[in-house]
Amino acid sequence: MFGLFSKKSEKQKLQEAYSKKLAEVHKASQVNRKEADRLAAEAEEIAKEIEKL
Repeated sequence: MFGLFSKKSEKQKLQEAYSKKLAEVHKASQVNRKEADRLAAEAEEIAKEIEKL
């Protein structure tokens, strides 16, 4: 209850963005492989930022 209004850390924000990007990759891979590859590269960059933290 007390954590309800707490701010998210930078790592939590990046992890959420990473999971959303992976969902987009999965959806795009069924339609457009080139787009899926581009999104996967973006997800990899987010993963590298998470590793830095």
